Amino acid sequence: MDPYAIIIHPFVTEKTMNQMEKNNTLEFVVRRTSNKKQIKNAIEKMFDVKIKDVRTKIAKDGKHALVTFMPEFKAEDVGMRIGIF
Repeated sequence: MDPYAIIIHPFVTEKTMNQMEKNNTLEFVVRRTSNKKQIKNAIEKMFDVKIKDVRTKIAKDGKHALVTFMPEFKAEDVGMRIGIF
């Protein structure tokens, strides 16, 4: 499946920015029908990184994926590439 069909957009709030610094994580709004394995593969393919963990939750505005990167990859670097800053 196309990674751009799974990942809709990054979700940026003050809380997610703190999580990015503390836990090396980013949050994305994803397609509601996608599973953790599809999300992991899509992020790895889109940004050429390795993922340690994917947690999901359903919110009012859709399904959110909290993606934790492996220590050798920094969430700040990925955030810079996608234009969060």
